[in-house]
Amino acid sequence: VQLQASGGGLVHDGGSLRLSCAASGRTFSGYSVAWFRQVSGRDRMFVAAIKWNSRHTYYADSVKGRFTISRDGAKNTVYLELNSLRPEDTAVYYCAADPSVIQSSLRSRTAYGYWGQGTQVTVSS
Repeated sequence: VQLQASGGGLVHDGGSLRLSCAASGRTFSGYSVAWFRQVSGRDRMFVAAIKWNSRHTYYADSVKGRFTISRDGAKNTVYLELNSLRPEDTAVYYCAADPSVIQSSLRSRTAYGYWGQGTQVTVSS
């Protein structure tokens, strides 16, 4: 499966963005799909994940209540709605997917075998 991430941009503190992760080559059915983010020089960190079939969602504590992950079956796309953005949310955001992610590894970047290119999110203060 090939992943295409989009939707990043520059917003002010408190603003909103919606990121998209579109799949091609096959559907997301049976996959776990996640968003990670990375600041230059730091590790890539878990943000949110969704299990495509069950629609169960998972969030990092730092974004819970502000970010929402969802999916559109007709468009074979996963979205990440970013609200109440803060300067510390500035990072390159990556989507990732894999059909074999076990529950205990949902937040681990090493569990995902397919990655999209990053999309930059910049929040100005």
